Amino acid sequence: MSMHVDRQDEATSSSSALNEEMTPVSGEKSRGVSGSRASGDRSRRQEPENRILHQPAFVLHRYLYKETSLIVEVFTRDYGRVALIAKGAKRAHSRLRGILHTFQPLSLGWSGRSELHNLIAAEWVGGMTPLENSALLYGFYLNELLLKLLAREDPHPALFDHYVATLSRLANTESAPIVLRKFELSLLKETGVAADLSVCTESGHPVEPDEIYVVEPESGPRPARMNDTAPRVSGKTLRDMMDEDYSDPATQMQSKLLMRFLLAYHLGGEQIKTRQILIDLMQL
Repeated sequence: MSMHVDRQDEATSSSSALNEEMTPVSGEKSRGVSGSRASGDRSRRQEPENRILHQPAFVLHRYLYKETSLIVEVFTRDYGRVALIAKGAKRAHSRLRGILHTFQPLSLGWSGRSELHNLIAAEWVGGMTPLENSALLYGFYLNELLLKLLAREDPHPALFDHYVATLSRLANTESAPIVLRKFELSLLKETGVAADLSVCTESGHPVEPDEIYVVEPESGPRPARMNDTAPRVSGKTLRDMMDEDYSDPATQMQSKLLMRFLLAYHLGGEQIKTRQILIDLMQL
């Protein structure tokens, strides 16, 4: 299934409020210019629009825009998180209504030089098992993490591939807590905020399996102290996490508490709504 969007602007009808979750996008107010500045503005307007085609992508979230359109936040392989205007997507007969869904592999095209681009092509690629039941909620948790922790248009192709693999594992009913722990740590590594969990920051030596540590979010593991409030984890757990070995139940429990602590820090205290639901319903 494919779609090519008419690039002419929709006829503007009466103004309507944006979805309450959507922050309006405002452009620079027009004002009079003269001389070289006016010439420079004309030169910029004459530059060709950037056009991206056939980009692998997934929808992360959609927002209502005006009466018939959507703003779609997508995660792309080569351009990272991108915001697109899907014009006319809310119309009853728009083919976009059957394409722009979460957790479905897409091939997208867009144009424009601003942070908010115009969607010009969308094709459903297929080939993935859909998420169902609890796996669907886990998928929304992944999407919320990406929306909150990824800057726009900051490419992370390795993380994109890990996201695709994670969706596939969730769809095939692999252990969700283990799959999520691996993705959470990969996300922090890819965004450059994850410390090396295998080295003690005080000694500079590898962590000892039998020692107990706390992890400083900005620096890494150090020996635990009596007055520490951060989660305590064994050196074995830290080594297991680096090796992606979650077979030990103690590693599963300690890594859950550690990742919750690290994510809360890097989110600046902002709550992950889907995670709270998972904690309440599934004791994740």
